[in-house]
Amino acid sequence: MSDTSETAAGGRPRTTALDATHRALGATMTDFAGWDMPLRYGSERDEHVAVRTRAGLFDLSHMGEIAVEGAQAGELLDYALVGNLSALKAGRARYTMICDGQGGILDDLIVYRTGEQRYMVVANAANSQVVLDALHERSTGFDATVRDDRDAYALIAVQGPEAAGILKALTDADLDGLKYYAGLPGTVAGREALIARTGYTGEDGFELFVSPADAVAVWEALTEAGAPVGLVPCGLSCRDTLRLEAGMPLYGHELSTATTPFDAGLGRIVKFEKTTNDGSFVGREPLEAAAARAEQAPPRKLVGLVAEGRRVPRAGYTVVSAADGSVIGEVTSGAPSPTLGKPIAIAYVDAAHAEPGTEGVAVDIRGKHEPYEVVALPFYKRQR
Repeated sequence: MSDTSETAAGGRPRTTALDATHRALGATMTDFAGWDMPLRYGSERDEHVAVRTRAGLFDLSHMGEIAVEGAQAGELLDYALVGNLSALKAGRARYTMICDGQGGILDDLIVYRTGEQRYMVVANAANSQVVLDALHERSTGFDATVRDDRDAYALIAVQGPEAAGILKALTDADLDGLKYYAGLPGTVAGREALIARTGYTGEDGFELFVSPADAVAVWEALTEAGAPVGLVPCGLSCRDTLRLEAGMPLYGHELSTATTPFDAGLGRIVKFEKTTNDGSFVGREPLEAAAARAEQAPPRKLVGLVAEGRRVPRAGYTVVSAADGSVIGEVTSGAPSPTLGKPIAIAYVDAAHAEPGTEGVAVDIRGKHEPYEVVALPFYKRQR
């Protein structure tokens, strides 16, 4: 997930409050959705392994924060999004989506309820303006306000099995009592923060929403506290391989306006029974039809593929039947898996070839049909 495709004056990518820190660390920078972001600091494989075995530190300040407040804030979100957000308890968070009128996914989101009448919606970088505009449009008739808070926060994530121990040394918050997908206000290194137990890596970890003015101090404090246990700064490249192993979808790859949540195997997040609005929400009827298709005979399913060889599949590569070469699907994400030690991919494939263990499936990699095993997602699941 991430902020906006808008760029700074003159068409240059925007920079986060930690830009000078990344450059001092020797990061390889890249333009990501209009932001100049660290791709890697050294070896992306080493950064990936650090998160799986120790801890990694990420700058995610490109993410788009949108405040929704007022007496009918929950009702507005129930209408605008596919989830039942009015039922969310204060201090908790929920993964959800915003769809268009045809049920296509505009973005996947995390929504935090920060008070009885206050929510924070966090959108992906390339889509945050789209989400902001849609929420403004859909707020008509509700006693609620929608506010662009993208410049109010820097977002720093510490992820990995050592994350809790590192953060405990710097915060007054009760981390032991903080559940997964929950958040609470506190301080980190003496700076105010919203501390959320969320992440995009498949590991335990925390996302810290802080003032941009405090970002460098919080980053440096985490770096110092994490040094004894092997914490390293991590870029977007390893974040992608981490989420891929964890089977987490990426907008523009597994998710788009051409897919519904049911197509992506995420129909469980669509709540037809809502607390408010008599259950009405944008895209409801098309999504009911999508739910019926998924229940009866889905034309395709999202699956995992594990290589038998060493060649790496990439998004857009064709999945074929090894028997006759007929097209049976398309890769949406692919990369070498440091944890599995072999290439992996997520792909949409015809339902007839989607069962784990299905044989005779291949990926067309530059004209050669490389054999792959169909597996259930995720590829990796941490021991809790």
